[in-house]
Amino acid sequence: MSDRNREMAVSIARRAAESGGTAYYVGGCVRDRLRQIENKDVDIEVHGLWPAQLEAILSSLGECIAVGESFGVYNLKGYSLDIAMPRREKKRGDGHRDFDVSVDPFLGTCGAARRRDFTVNALMENVLTGELVDHFGGVRDLERGVLRHVCDESFAEDPLRVLRAAQFAARFGFTVAEETVALCSRMELGSLSRERVMGELEKALLKAEKPSVFFETLREMDQLSVWFTELAQTLGAPQSRRHHPEGDVWTHTMQVCDRAVLFREQAREARGFMLAALCHDLGKTVCTEFSNGDWHSYGHETAGLPLTESFLRRLTAEKALIEYVLNLCALHMKPNRMAADGASVKATNRMFDAALDPEALLCLAAADKPGRDPACERFLRERLAVYRDYMARPCVMGRDLIGAGVAPSERFAGYLDYAHKCRLAGIPKEEALKQTLALARKQGDLEG
Repeated sequence: MSDRNREMAVSIARRAAESGGTAYYVGGCVRDRLRQIENKDVDIEVHGLWPAQLEAILSSLGECIAVGESFGVYNLKGYSLDIAMPRREKKRGDGHRDFDVSVDPFLGTCGAARRRDFTVNALMENVLTGELVDHFGGVRDLERGVLRHVCDESFAEDPLRVLRAAQFAARFGFTVAEETVALCSRMELGSLSRERVMGELEKALLKAEKPSVFFETLREMDQLSVWFTELAQTLGAPQSRRHHPEGDVWTHTMQVCDRAVLFREQAREARGFMLAALCHDLGKTVCTEFSNGDWHSYGHETAGLPLTESFLRRLTAEKALIEYVLNLCALHMKPNRMAADGASVKATNRMFDAALDPEALLCLAAADKPGRDPACERFLRERLAVYRDYMARPCVMGRDLIGAGVAPSERFAGYLDYAHKCRLAGIPKEEALKQTLALARKQGDLEG
């Protein structure tokens, strides 16, 4: 945590102590300090004071913002601090907001920690003395790298905790305790909103070094089918033994996701890139056939698009993100094929032009085929440089056609498309304009 946030936390704790209260660091900031990793989000819980007392203290130190006043949660403007009071929660419905919440300043550290999800997140540290409060064996579990739920009853009240267990396991390299796996396997995830599910999925894909652990953990909990239906169908799905000695489509997909981590910062849209790595072979579940002694999945990149779209629409309404993923999945086989065939510049230019993110397309192809001939990578990189060079050159634009006398018509877009094809073929602007005008003249949209 920054020195500025720490100094303010100490100031709050001192004022609280003067009024008979005690302030504790809680949750992830304590966990991560013990793991010696940075955590920019600082959570403080103040015990022994009434809300009006805490609000007065915070207002004396800065601009107090009530984030959830009825829940006893506050911020100070300009600081990355969440200041909360101990509270009781009682579930009254299936939604994540369906809880009756009441502030209880005198609940005690054990009662407050009991409502947390995992023992490693139930640790508390006295802000002034540094004393560690560990009611549920969180330090022991942290040392062993184990995620263990605190309380059967409170844990089961929020089904999102199933996904949190999986993403924590992936991000921190932890294993989930057997009793927690058993509890998670009995929980119903259907009531979750897609926004909350997507939030946990994104953390696993963007923050974990091995995103596969997220999915393998959900598999162990038997919790893939509700939100990750199409992915679950890759379990046991066969693929070419010659090209994929690693096994079924699930195993291959998990390996690709983990390798994609090495490239995710190079993609224009890291979320979309990682989702494409996850979805790129879904089509193999519907188009794979056995013939001539091996399994074949001809056209799986196209067959998988409806499955990918269904999967994504279950999780998000972001049209641009869905389009990005579908585009990468549709094209993911082309780079390696073109490199193997020594395709023409015109062909590789068309491929890159069809890609919403050419860089991400090459990265996905690399993650999909590890250990490929370095000459393949050189070929594709050289061709991408050629494409970018062509795109940087002057080109025929609509104003050029209008200036030459081409009247706007329903065929105008077709002329621009023709001019663009000339550009991809490396034809200089002047010659491309001549050829495009000749086409317009032939169609009767240009005199002379």
